[in-house]
Amino acid sequence: MSEAASQSPGWRPATYYPDPAIHALDPRFEKYWLKLSAVERLTTGLRWAEGPVWFGDGRYLLCSDIPNNRIIKWEEETGAVSIYRKPSNFANGHTRDRQGRLITCEHGGRRVTRTEYDGSITVLMDSFNGKRLNSPNDVVVKSDGSIWFTDPVFGLLGNYEGYKAEPELDMNVYRIDGATGKASIVAEGVLVRTGCAFRRMKRFSMSSNRAAYRRARSSPMTCRPAATPSPTSAFSSMPAPARPTACVPTSTATCGAAGAWAIRSWTASSSMRPTAY
Repeated sequence: MSEAASQSPGWRPATYYPDPAIHALDPRFEKYWLKLSAVERLTTGLRWAEGPVWFGDGRYLLCSDIPNNRIIKWEEETGAVSIYRKPSNFANGHTRDRQGRLITCEHGGRRVTRTEYDGSITVLMDSFNGKRLNSPNDVVVKSDGSIWFTDPVFGLLGNYEGYKAEPELDMNVYRIDGATGKASIVAEGVLVRTGCAFRRMKRFSMSSNRAAYRRARSSPMTCRPAATPSPTSAFSSMPAPARPTACVPTSTATCGAAGAWAIRSWTASSSMRPTAY
């Protein structure tokens, strides 16, 4: 694809630093902004990109192309883009565990899996109390090795990002114990929330998707009674982790309908390797 064809009408590669496309909306974020960094388009041609995860030791990025039922690999050294896994069971969110293995949420498989060092796949969870999960969406691993993930119904609403089916469970947030593999619910009947992470303040937080909420409102799922503690109160009462586990690389990757993007630093001190907090 030519350089001109790969650019969207509203974006052009930066020709100087700092990149004029980057703005700190809150002054408190200024100290995190590396001035010798720029927004880059890594690849196009993805119908809907999600779940970027950085492998600093291999210098490559993985992300899901959900409707095309595949996982894409981008290599930093060469810029090459290839298919990492197809079919992917409509994989969505990804992260790495404390041993560096890939953890994946699958809409189509309605499960959370782990890719072992030899490439084999281990199913970590696909049901709860005898009922199938909905469509695991996003996932994060805590410093104690436990795996936390969201389970909305979006992969069940049609055949675009999963397989149409009736949900068997409410949209909950689950925790898989890293030592025993035992699963438990940490937040019940959670609408809208998809992405998740541990913050530096030792709290578990999730992002919101209003469009997804509108779709979920028309789904046949029944929410918990209003008397059930709200997600906000449930999260504020959760035990704080020993330390957050978000792995933040020197570059920031994001995905969307327009493809995969990155903000990368070109400073000499940048190793492009994740830092575990």
